[in-house]
Amino acid sequence: MNRHISDLTERIPALKETADDIERTFAMMRDCYRAGGKVMICGNGGSAADAEHWAGELMKGFRSKRPLSDKARKGLDADVARHLQGALPTIPLTGFLSLGSAFANDVDPQYTIAQMVWGLGRENDALIGISTSGKAKNIIHALNTAKALGMKTIALTGRDGGRMIDIADVSIRTPETITHLVQELHVPVYHCISLMLEEEFFPGM
Repeated sequence: MNRHISDLTERIPALKETADDIERTFAMMRDCYRAGGKVMICGNGGSAADAEHWAGELMKGFRSKRPLSDKARKGLDADVARHLQGALPTIPLTGFLSLGSAFANDVDPQYTIAQMVWGLGRENDALIGISTSGKAKNIIHALNTAKALGMKTIALTGRDGGRMIDIADVSIRTPETITHLVQELHVPVYHCISLMLEEEFFPGM
């Protein structure tokens, strides 16, 4: 078992049952990045905040500073290169204010995130849908759209999993059913995956 997962399950024993799915999620995201793809993350309410939070951990240094390699620095101004950090391409589908409001007004707000996936998604990409119940219709539509595009799909949800677990290639179901308790367990899960990815792509930093 990966040392970060071991540490997580030692600190939070309730998450032991998610260990295999955390490992599978890490592998899926790792392979996506290695293939030159990007990861998109979506959710509603507190889960939208988690999407932003997780993207932030991946797009800059998390535990390490991730200084740019000499190869990456080529062509950059020296001062710019000194301040930039290694990044794993990740888009939280929580912004796009003009697109989101226009699509909600002109078409249907239930399909807004699916439209974002349709416009941004490519075959080597992955979509992570976060929902405490696994029943959020707009996230389900987004996951179905990602599947149609040939993207990998990941669900981060609660114990029941809802319809999302029937769509996603891998699902992490934290062992709670009450919204705020599910969310409390989502944070250490995606922090663990972020640590694993950082160690994979930025070793020795």
